[in-house]
Amino acid sequence: MQKIHIFDTTLRDGEQVPGCQLNTVEKIEIAKALESLGVDVIEAGFPISSPGDFQSVIEISKAVKNPIICALTRAVKGDIDSAVASLEYAKRKRIHTGIGASDIHIKYKFKSTREDILKRAVEAVKYAKKFVEDVEFYAEDAGRADLEYLTQMIEAVIAAGATVVNIPDTTGYNLPHMYGEKIKYLKEHVSNIDKAIISAHCHNDLGLATANAMAGVANGARQIEVTMNGIGERAGNTSLEEVVMIMRTHKFPYDTNINAKKIYPTSRLVANLMNMPIQANKAIVGKNAFAHSSGIHQDGVLKLRENYEIIDPHDVGIASSEIVLSARSGRAALNHHLERLGYTLKPIQIKKSYEKFLELADSKKQILDEDLHMLMGKTLTTPKRLETKLVEVVCGYPLKPMATMKMLIDGAEHTTSANGNGPVDAAYKAVNLAVAEAKVLKTLPVLREFLIQAMTKGSDDVSRVNVQLEYKNKVYFGFGSDTDIVVAAVQAYVDGLNKLI
Repeated sequence: MQKIHIFDTTLRDGEQVPGCQLNTVEKIEIAKALESLGVDVIEAGFPISSPGDFQSVIEISKAVKNPIICALTRAVKGDIDSAVASLEYAKRKRIHTGIGASDIHIKYKFKSTREDILKRAVEAVKYAKKFVEDVEFYAEDAGRADLEYLTQMIEAVIAAGATVVNIPDTTGYNLPHMYGEKIKYLKEHVSNIDKAIISAHCHNDLGLATANAMAGVANGARQIEVTMNGIGERAGNTSLEEVVMIMRTHKFPYDTNINAKKIYPTSRLVANLMNMPIQANKAIVGKNAFAHSSGIHQDGVLKLRENYEIIDPHDVGIASSEIVLSARSGRAALNHHLERLGYTLKPIQIKKSYEKFLELADSKKQILDEDLHMLMGKTLTTPKRLETKLVEVVCGYPLKPMATMKMLIDGAEHTTSANGNGPVDAAYKAVNLAVAEAKVLKTLPVLREFLIQAMTKGSDDVSRVNVQLEYKNKVYFGFGSDTDIVVAAVQAYVDGLNKLI
């Protein structure tokens, strides 16, 4: 089994997405999660670009022990000096320097010549090599570079001391066969290629970043440069979760050190801290990646998961598949949920219930447990064990948000207060204190998803909040709605807790 090195650039290329900038504390949190995930290299930033980036590389270097910490530079001495200073505390350090390799970059970006660019590339590697042993060189826009010139450049920088040579498809221009052939050509024609690792860095402008990266690996690349959730400049980068699971699903003769069970938690952390929601149909980590609403699919999954899932959701840290009830659901899905709620029906009863279910599903986008109870002609006779009597929140600049909750739990009144990062966080912490005080749960659930939706329009709009709570590898859904977002959020959380308890 050959090792494929995972070079994660979420904190550098990923953070270049507009609106996704992180502070140093947030970067450290993500860096530690990436370390736990098992990445080999963390590109921590571009130190010369700003004092904040410089300081972040320093602090990440202090906080993380196992992965190589990498700092990006241009082929400029000042950039390299800044990178060297920022990597002072790194246990394992790498400088990532480089310059444009395509004629369009050489002529229009650098207004230079091939000979001058080649000289600058070699000088940058030699200079970086004075300070660190591990030097990676990027030939920017290699995807559109002349192959013979690219070969000459790669051979020269390896001779100058580069230990990794990065072949970026910077604009996402290549097709998989084009990128694969480029890597193969370099593998066969660069005389000293055995002295360096070839790295694939692909962008997703045509939706081919993952396919191109895998073509690179198939032809000799042994490092892939990725981001969590595929975020990055313009249309994004190669997605970490995709390349890892492609290799394992197809049982290729090469693999990574990634702990796949931590993929989903890390994905959610990055999405939340970067304020970058994951598209619902995103492969591996999207909300719908393991959700089934078509009756044909639901029936197949319930009989054997592998009928419609090539990956076990547990393998990537997701609690379970979801059988979503909608107007497209079949009898098997309806019966599955009814049995989950304690209803055992005969075939003739299922047929009649299904007819009523379709009428209801045509009028509602989302069918909830309460709807199924109503469908069965019953009401919930068991009283809710948790009831909210008071929600009081104080927040605003420069105050630290504080919430006070008064709750009835199994008939006993509990009043608690808590601070939080925001009004909702404070309210949830106050609820958790009440639950812990009442000793109705041994441990608290994990809030897997929090979604706010506007029902109409305007500042006085009614907000609907959906939450997903994970407890002992099971998922529980909670719903709430109110003109006050915090009240709606508390309703949803308490609704989920009631179902859980």
